Amino acid sequence: MKVDELTGTSSNIREIVNDASARDVLALAHHCGAKDWIPATSGNFSVRIDSRRAAITASGGDKAKLAADGIIIADIDGPAHARASAEAPLHLALYRLSPEIGAVAHVHSMAATLASLQFQNAGHVRLAGLELLKAFRGTTTYETALDVPIFDNTQDMDSLAVVVEKRLKKGPLGFGFLLAGHGLYAWGRDAADTLRHLDAFDYLFTLVLKLKGIPV
Repeated sequence: MKVDELTGTSSNIREIVNDASARDVLALAHHCGAKDWIPATSGNFSVRIDSRRAAITASGGDKAKLAADGIIIADIDGPAHARASAEAPLHLALYRLSPEIGAVAHVHSMAATLASLQFQNAGHVRLAGLELLKAFRGTTTYETALDVPIFDNTQDMDSLAVVVEKRLKKGPLGFGFLLAGHGLYAWGRDAADTLRHLDAFDYLFTLVLKLKGIPV
């Protein structure tokens, strides 16, 4: 799979893109599609290629049926790609934030969206004292707490990316955040980490909602 095949450009570059990056983007999308977390054309997925570039889903299309031609190469610090989605700036902001982030997923799961609205006034969802917290990388005990930030939704994703980047720089990076009424962004060192974190978030959000008597 060549750079120009993924970007849709007529570039003379014949460098072979890390095929694993494209495969990992496909794996993220198909996993989340099977879970019904990305209805219609929602959701976005990306995997870092190197310090300068990321493979990311293009705008539009059913991500549950994503194919290689729905993946583009975005410059982490460069201008927006012509086929980039409106939410690409949030993915790229996370890659700028930490070199340890190797994959990012954005889903519209029911549990995440409900939690984002239920706890919006608090500004975060607190997950504490639960065994599945050990699913998050580096967590070895359930005797801990994870606060998942909630940001107000907006149509201006460029400005939101700036807000998110500033906020996450102020405290522990964590493993995800919510957009109110919108959905979840989660990340990890690689695609496998990110998939595990997504599954853990879905279970934990469902649990805290049910404890409040909210059916999911």
